[in-house]
Amino acid sequence: MKVMITGGAGFIGSHLSEYFLRKNHEVVVITKKSTKNLDGNNDIDIEKIDVTNSKKLESSITKHKPELIIHLAGNTSHSKSFENPHNDLYSNTKSTLNILEIIRKSNLKTKFILGSTFVVIGKPSQLPVKETTPCNPTTLYGVNRLSSEYYTKIYNQVYNLDTNVFRITNSFGPREQIIPNKNAINYLIYKAYKGEDITIFNDGKFFRDLIYISDVISAIYKITKKGKSGELYWISSNKKTWFDKLGKILEKQTAATTKYVPTPKYTKKVDVGNFVVDNKKIKLLNWKPKISTEDGIRKTLKYFRDYGI
Repeated sequence: MKVMITGGAGFIGSHLSEYFLRKNHEVVVITKKSTKNLDGNNDIDIEKIDVTNSKKLESSITKHKPELIIHLAGNTSHSKSFENPHNDLYSNTKSTLNILEIIRKSNLKTKFILGSTFVVIGKPSQLPVKETTPCNPTTLYGVNRLSSEYYTKIYNQVYNLDTNVFRITNSFGPREQIIPNKNAINYLIYKAYKGEDITIFNDGKFFRDLIYISDVISAIYKITKKGKSGELYWISSNKKTWFDKLGKILEKQTAATTKYVPTPKYTKKVDVGNFVVDNKKIKLLNWKPKISTEDGIRKTLKYFRDYGI
């Protein structure tokens, strides 16, 4: 099968690209950024295209005629969505609509899968979160990802395109960018690895649903094989990780110490609070997470050490 992955050189995308390659699929990666994560993978066809460039994107899709497109590209920083709202709209929403239109107009027999995020929910009305939980996003990034989900759903219902959407909770692991507002979990692990203070808000008295990258990848692959057309799936561990406990895990595995600090005003406005997801639906596809938070942190620290990050 020929698979096209937008954002295929990023954190999740690079792992996913390699996974499909190991499964003997033909892989085309669309990326506008560094391809360092895929160095040495000469069997992957890499095209430098910004997904907001609809003409180049259409040319690539109609040339390759992929049987599957997994759309991961776009801005993934909630803070940057406020700094440059139009760019967030173009990269996260317009890009999705462009791909769906290209598939529709070209009459391609292409399955389309959209990668989305837990932030579309906003502050959950009740826990655990499910596929039916109401969405009230607190950031422009969340709004634009949610809009993309609706585009994907509508193109399935109206044009009968074969589509799925998956939402990921707090993922972490090797290759993620180490930026505070990009991935808080990876940033904390990196700070601990460097022996610096781990700064945690609200005395660590909140929890999230953390999931290690290898479990994310196996879940996405399972959706491509067994996901029912038109359906939304949550990818999560279904386990609460309290942040005071996270601090203790990091202290145990590194020389770092935890420092509790006041929650910034911006964070108070946009934070989703406690978050855990019921992942029964994806488990019905014969999938389950295998890596604990503690083991995932150990693997990530090993990656930092092995590569001298």
